[in-house]
Amino acid sequence: MASNEYPKAPLSTVKRLNNRGVYDYKTIHNIINATSVLHVAFNPAPSSEADPFPAILPMLGCTGSFNSPNADPAAGPLDLYLHGYVSSRLMKQPNAPDAAAEGTPVTVAATLMDGLVLALTPNHHSCNYRSVVAFGYAEAVTDEAEKLYAMELITDNMLPARWANSRIPPNRAEMQSTSVLRVRVAHASAKVRAGGPGEDRGDLKDEELRKRVWTGVVPSWTQWGDPTPARENRAGEVPEYVEQWRNVQNRDGRVGAYEAAKEAEE
Repeated sequence: MASNEYPKAPLSTVKRLNNRGVYDYKTIHNIINATSVLHVAFNPAPSSEADPFPAILPMLGCTGSFNSPNADPAAGPLDLYLHGYVSSRLMKQPNAPDAAAEGTPVTVAATLMDGLVLALTPNHHSCNYRSVVAFGYAEAVTDEAEKLYAMELITDNMLPARWANSRIPPNRAEMQSTSVLRVRVAHASAKVRAGGPGEDRGDLKDEELRKRVWTGVVPSWTQWGDPTPARENRAGEVPEYVEQWRNVQNRDGRVGAYEAAKEAEE
């Protein structure tokens, strides 16, 4: 294992198309932080219903370190903070009497779509994407200073400077109704695809097929539209920090999607 990577484990090692597997801290942290909604899977505590299915929740979250707030995302592992309502099943599990000492085992998935890849045959169609699957142990954050740190971290990861430009700190009722989980990541991997379609050699020799079927990439990115003021808004025009962030995100998303669509050099 390289010194700048998460350790590999059977579940986190990319097996199919393993050349797309990436394990370095920077790539994994950046993909998680750029994903608007994370999906968190866990095994619910036993209940009288005896439901056999694992649970999965869409959640807000991002990486960070309370003890080293300015830690370089490329230099080492970071915790993953998740934000949710206090009464949700996942938030209750780390405090359950039978909870594991190291925390609740969770799997967190993050996916960014960069384009549709259209080939000569449907079997060779694909997508350009960046994805992460992280495995770790979730613990409830009980220290108020760390909880506030995580809430600010998650808020500003969604929209930089939003925390400072809103009513803060949260009041007691808001703090009591909100839970924050800290996930200690045990191992994680990313998988990234870029470029154009990979074609069957036989199809490439069929000139009639190549003339009939369009192939290439349809780039995809998140486009942030014009802000719509709330009915109760009394603050006038959209703040500059919101517009600047929106414009940069739209520009960078478009550039990144088209870069991902480029064919690899021979």
